[in-house]
Amino acid sequence: MRRPLIWRPLRIWWLAFGLALGLWWDGQPWSYPGGVTPELRARRARSRARWLTEQFLQLGSAFIKLGQLLSARPDVLPAELVEELAQLQDRVPAFSFEVVQALLEQELGERCAEIIDLEPVPLGSASLAQVHRASLRSGRQVVLKVQRPGLERLFRLDLEVLQQVAAVVQRHPRWGQGRDWVGIAKECRRVLLRELDFRLEAEHAARFRQQFLDDPGIRIPAVVWELSARRVLCLDYVPGIKITDRQALLDAGIEPAAVAEKGAASYLQQLVRFGFFHADPHPGNLAVGSDGALIYYDFGMMGQLSGRLRSRLGRMVRAAAGRDAALLVQELQGAGVIAAGIDLGPVRRLVRVMLNEALTPPFSANVINKLSGDLYALVYGQPFRLPPELIFVMRALSTFEGVGRTLDPGFSLVAIARPYLLPLMTASGGGPAGSGPNAGANELFNEITRQAAEVGSRALGIPRRLDESLARIEQGDLQVQIRAGETDRLLRRLALAQQSAGQSMLLAGLAVAAALLAASSRPALVAIPVVAGLPISWGWLKLQARLRRDSRIDQLPGVG
Repeated sequence: MRRPLIWRPLRIWWLAFGLALGLWWDGQPWSYPGGVTPELRARRARSRARWLTEQFLQLGSAFIKLGQLLSARPDVLPAELVEELAQLQDRVPAFSFEVVQALLEQELGERCAEIIDLEPVPLGSASLAQVHRASLRSGRQVVLKVQRPGLERLFRLDLEVLQQVAAVVQRHPRWGQGRDWVGIAKECRRVLLRELDFRLEAEHAARFRQQFLDDPGIRIPAVVWELSARRVLCLDYVPGIKITDRQALLDAGIEPAAVAEKGAASYLQQLVRFGFFHADPHPGNLAVGSDGALIYYDFGMMGQLSGRLRSRLGRMVRAAAGRDAALLVQELQGAGVIAAGIDLGPVRRLVRVMLNEALTPPFSANVINKLSGDLYALVYGQPFRLPPELIFVMRALSTFEGVGRTLDPGFSLVAIARPYLLPLMTASGGGPAGSGPNAGANELFNEITRQAAEVGSRALGIPRRLDESLARIEQGDLQVQIRAGETDRLLRRLALAQQSAGQSMLLAGLAVAAALLAASSRPALVAIPVVAGLPISWGWLKLQARLRRDSRIDQLPGVG
């Protein structure tokens, strides 16, 4: 085991170097035979993303989990890479049954005597652990999630090397600008090391189960606390039909469309009512009981919405429902999603298009997935910072939307979301909107009254403000500031072009001087104009690079 660990840091650094070289190559227009087009760039970006995903799978557990975490950062990674990393699924072979038994004895000690009929063939095997079915002496049917041996040591080594890579990338003048790679590496280290403690997952499972105790349509396995430890998690065995097996559901007399609607309702409750949600609802983590109940598995990746974010989301939903792009952008800026001091015009235009496409019936079947793609395209390389919780919400909803379409081709999450979003709109996400049946309507009426009073107050103040403005104009005290982004860019490019032309003329003069000196009786003096021209040539090359970069920015959609 020790010898591979010696070479592992070198392999990680080699991967980082290969990725940097590949990204540089992909960014060079001359590297595309026949000329570069947006389609060719996108195709090569997807190919690069698939290559990186395969490298992460080969490096194993820590990098699989790292990829899943990085897929929640579309503000620092290209959309193609985010989408590919979000689909990272474990393809890890099982470890031996003898190791499982040894780990159980090490973690549980004498409590292992309670476990009988432990099945040697695992129900599933993943990057962190594998799951075995067993019976207890009491007759209780359980599953045991057992962590892979030596995982913590491997995690710590990989994460230490990744922090070194992040420190190097942070110093890069272009890749490090506007991004806190060191901070991201530290956050990944904290999250991943916490995930190795199965006692935290047990707490997540218990809390998640508590939310749905009164709902017979939702089933979550109970935790067997006395047989759970840092590297072992024991849960009730709750069998079910795989949620994407539509034919098996029909054979069992279960209507797939009803399952899809039940799942959507449970997800919206998690977000609106509880603020604590399952962040990885792929088909392997969802099943359907024989009575049609929806079953959740695997509670290692959970999300939580803070009270502040839920309140802000309530106002965002209210703005989106009114298709008020300006107010929605204002709320996004208030939440820290959009940096202050930038031109909001292109952002408002994109948000307006997104709202019209998403909220205009008939609703598209994959509207959440489309919105996620638009969101990823909006934030990458721009002064936007999305809270990771919000990304996990979008991804979870998008994933479940795909599951719903598998069950019911006509499934639309947006179409059935309105009754669940009303409490969020009226109570601003602070919890259930009142206690009575008319509480939501009362809150909405109060909000309308408040806005009407605010509009009336502003209207009454208009004559006074006009009088003040006219007086300031007469006194010459009124200053008008005009911000024209396109004019600023043109002036900057004109200045750069003039500077480049001046340097070109100076270089031409030095070249002529060098040619004359080379033909004179003292050719050694040619070194003077050559040496003098070196720094000017370097400055000229930098100016050309800036001009090309500004030209690419002007070609971006929505700029200008």
